[in-house]
Amino acid sequence: MTDKPDPTEYIPPKTQIVPSQTLSAGAALGWLRAGWRDFMRAKRVSLVYGLFVFLVSVLAAWLAWNLGGYVLLFSALSGFVFIAPLLAFGLYSVSRQLCEGRAPSLRSTFRAIRRPLGNSMVFTLVLLVVFLLWTRAGMMVQVFFPLGGEPEWGKILTFLAIGSAVGSIFACISFAASAFSLPMLANRDIDVITAVISSIRAVLQNKPAMLVWAFLICLLTAIGFLTAGIGLIVIIPWLAYATWRGYRAALDPSDWPVLPRE
Repeated sequence: MTDKPDPTEYIPPKTQIVPSQTLSAGAALGWLRAGWRDFMRAKRVSLVYGLFVFLVSVLAAWLAWNLGGYVLLFSALSGFVFIAPLLAFGLYSVSRQLCEGRAPSLRSTFRAIRRPLGNSMVFTLVLLVVFLLWTRAGMMVQVFFPLGGEPEWGKILTFLAIGSAVGSIFACISFAASAFSLPMLANRDIDVITAVISSIRAVLQNKPAMLVWAFLICLLTAIGFLTAGIGLIVIIPWLAYATWRGYRAALDPSDWPVLPRE
């Protein structure tokens, strides 16, 4: 006669978090070098995808300017950090193909996106909510510091300082949640919650390395903006491949099955 479990006995849920590795402070520089090599190995796919991101960015900037003027445009540009990881999602499959020794193609890249599409859409919704909250926060800051007519430089600097402080809160949350979760979703059969929590844990465990990585992302993105967005054609794929390298260095998701090829 077999023992049956007591239905009144409480069994705590098992929390699964992907193990994280300890990174050196300058680890991100190695990710950029490896990412550039990947870019050169998949130059055609990277440039086509980068051109697509550039066109989307130009369209978003044009809409922001026409709907809300410079305030909404500024909020949209500063909020680019929230949506950039989503724009680069398809490029993680290029990195995966390169790591598997395959020659990436646009067809195989877009086909590979379909399988993790459900999880990526959930994550997209979360980041979209964060982005909309940040945009609304930027509009509220403008209400308290109106810059109509010919504003004084003091008011402009105050507006930018407060807006940056508010935006940094949203940016930190978005960065920690998406730093490694999106490439993991594109590579492993894992749920969004586990991926996000694992990413946040890896970021908190490696604060110096992630501060350097965040600085490099902001620097390269700023260069992309200063070139009227044209630089994003190269920078977004480059950062996507470097992010993939960072994910492989920071996390050990070997207990989760690899997504099968299409």
